[in-house]
Amino acid sequence: MKKTLIIAAVAAFVMSGFAATEAVAGGFNVKKCKACHAVGKKKVGPAWKDVATAYGDAATLAEVFAKGFNVEDRKVIASNSKWKKKAKMMTGQYKKLIKGHEEEAAKALFDAVARGKI
Repeated sequence: MKKTLIIAAVAAFVMSGFAATEAVAGGFNVKKCKACHAVGKKKVGPAWKDVATAYGDAATLAEVFAKGFNVEDRKVIASNSKWKKKAKMMTGQYKKLIKGHEEEAAKALFDAVARGKI
């Protein structure tokens, strides 16, 4: 019986490590964001590391998110013509994924950057 409990405890510990591989804050999970963003490299959208550097902290980014999707407020997007051209698509994704979850999204993004992965 003791051996079974130890095996169960070890299995639970190992599984909890796998469950925590994605950045989550509150009810917001960045899993869907991975289609366009990565932590350390540019994909369809800017690298989250660059976004974190541009805004400095989750509270500042959450304020930008709360204002809505305005390219001029998005420092990383405004400085890159490639992403300016994709503003319409990004606005749709903002409304679908972030609107109503601004603080959680910003915290999850900074968590992903701190851990170096999504």
